[in-house]
Amino acid sequence: MTRDGATELGRRVTITGTRSIGEPDRERVDSLFEAYLRPFADAGTLFHVGGAVGIDTFALSWLCDRTNSELCVVVPCTVTDQPAEAAAAISACRRAGRLVDVVELRADALGGAAYHARNRWMVDRSELVIGFPRGTNQAQGTWYTLNYAAEQGKPRLVVPL
Repeated sequence: MTRDGATELGRRVTITGTRSIGEPDRERVDSLFEAYLRPFADAGTLFHVGGAVGIDTFALSWLCDRTNSELCVVVPCTVTDQPAEAAAAISACRRAGRLVDVVELRADALGGAAYHARNRWMVDRSELVIGFPRGTNQAQGTWYTLNYAAEQGKPRLVVPL
């Protein structure tokens, strides 16, 4: 894969979702990933995953442990700026040899603008966006990403939590 996300693989998918995942949600999220990520997860797929906690971290670990898909983590600043849980998941996947790339966009500061830029970067390099929103508040980052994908004419799969 090149730095702009180009790959010789056929399918590129962005995963986006809520950061608010509690311990009781883990089993449900696992079954949702099995139902909605598994059909796309094969050796011919590159997944773009953000490096935040919540769905990003769960999806990265799930894909790393249970699929042969290629994985690219994209962070708004650097990996060291990510929460400890997210940085640990990225490191674990890196040690397992599962990451084809870690893209650090090097924003000046974490915040809404940096996360939106990261999400646009991923969507711009994908053919499908799979979103796991909690609720319908359009101000959430997950909805921002899904709506951006819609503006780009890209298919979206929305899996509510």
